[in-house]
Amino acid sequence: MAIAQKDTGRDAEGENAAMPVADPGEKISEGQFTRLRWRNRLSSKLLLLIVLAVLIAEVLIFVPSIANMRIRWMESRLDTVEAVSEVLIASGNMNIPRDVQDKVLVTTGTKAIALREAGASHLLAMSEMPDRIDQVIDLDNISEAAAIWDAFGTLFNGGDRTLRIYSSISPQDAPQDSGRFIEIVTSDAPLRHAMLLYAGNVAFVSLLISVIAASLIYLIIHEALLLPIRIMHRNMMDFAAAPENPTRILVPEDRKDEFGIAQYQIAHMQSDLQRTLKEKRHLADLGLAVSKINHDMRNILASAQLLSDRLADTEDPMVQRFAPKLIHTLNRAISYSESVMAYGRSQEPPPRPRRVRLGTIIKDVEQMLDLSSTSGIEFENRVADDFEINVDSEQLFRVLSNLCRNSVQAMERDSRHGDAVIKRLTLSAGRIGTAAIIGVEDTGPGLPQKAREHLFTAFKGSTRSDGTGLGLAIAQELIQAHGGTIELREDRPIGAHFEIRLPDLPDWQDK
Repeated sequence: MAIAQKDTGRDAEGENAAMPVADPGEKISEGQFTRLRWRNRLSSKLLLLIVLAVLIAEVLIFVPSIANMRIRWMESRLDTVEAVSEVLIASGNMNIPRDVQDKVLVTTGTKAIALREAGASHLLAMSEMPDRIDQVIDLDNISEAAAIWDAFGTLFNGGDRTLRIYSSISPQDAPQDSGRFIEIVTSDAPLRHAMLLYAGNVAFVSLLISVIAASLIYLIIHEALLLPIRIMHRNMMDFAAAPENPTRILVPEDRKDEFGIAQYQIAHMQSDLQRTLKEKRHLADLGLAVSKINHDMRNILASAQLLSDRLADTEDPMVQRFAPKLIHTLNRAISYSESVMAYGRSQEPPPRPRRVRLGTIIKDVEQMLDLSSTSGIEFENRVADDFEINVDSEQLFRVLSNLCRNSVQAMERDSRHGDAVIKRLTLSAGRIGTAAIIGVEDTGPGLPQKAREHLFTAFKGSTRSDGTGLGLAIAQELIQAHGGTIELREDRPIGAHFEIRLPDLPDWQDK
């Protein structure tokens, strides 16, 4: 894997480093990705997040629950007092003895009990008049927000406050418009104690529910999500350690969900990567082999060229007959060797664009082709003499010479219709907006479908059995280095038409 890190060893506390630290020049070992601290693992973070989410949900439930519990506690006290007051009223004796009042107050946990009816207030029982009333609570008219606010006020600030609580008599005991109210004065200490007990029980149950729910959710998510992620994670680490080992390719599970698709795509990419690595290795081996024999091959070809030149000057008819074929074969071998060497470089040098006349480059290409009158191939230059373009002239010459040489060879091999066939190679140029368009068009037999499928792929895009397919691959690399594109036009019924698009200045900026 092309990631690097520093070997941090142990930190100041003596613990192993949790994650590798990126640093160019050093390679990360496979185990450093798998030996993660518990808190840095995805599964641990997920479990903590689930517990936190359940706890938040329990808190949101607890807030209105504690407020409702406080109201129920006060209502239960009023119900008890109401029952006692009904008994006392039914007896017809409103002057209750002191000992009875004390028993009623102790039983109900209040300091005073009063009954209001028709605007008149009857004090049923009272131990002592409190110095002050800290809060008056009307249970018939209390909002949810006020109930929650008061509940937390009791929890955090209560214990020594005096409350005055009243509510109307329930409709089943008296008519709604009777105007009868029951009222008590009590300390909030018992209320706060009951609320603290309730809060503790709720907190314990909430924590227990959170752990159970989080564990169940974690197990479900672990089996459905984390396990396939872990499988892909381990596979990617194994594959990165040995990308050329075919046994490290991920075997997709029989899943129809997103993970199944992701595993299939990972396996497909790993297979493509292995294939590409093998091709790159073959190319590297080829480049190494060619570089080793290049010196000797060059000497051999140079000697063979000298001999062929001498043979061409010989007047022997037999030699004159076979000398052109020998020279052609040697030129083909030289061209093949040069193409392989050019493609075997680590990379092409970056282009050095200059403002040049395209017609001059095309004339050099025409001279290089050296089309004799006996070849039957016409070379037509439709580029205006004043057409200028921003390119690296040497690299564009290589591109055009490769394309033109391919066209010439294709038309030379096409002898199905004899001399009646027009063989013409045409170069044209124009400008559309900020793009310069260069066309290379011939009237040859065109490209077969197999060559079109691998047109710009080295060693695959050749139309000849003895070709390498490097010419178009090199041409595409050079054009892309200029920020342009090269493509085969599909709208021509005959021949082959390559179109080169290069970024350039528009007409009005040229002038």
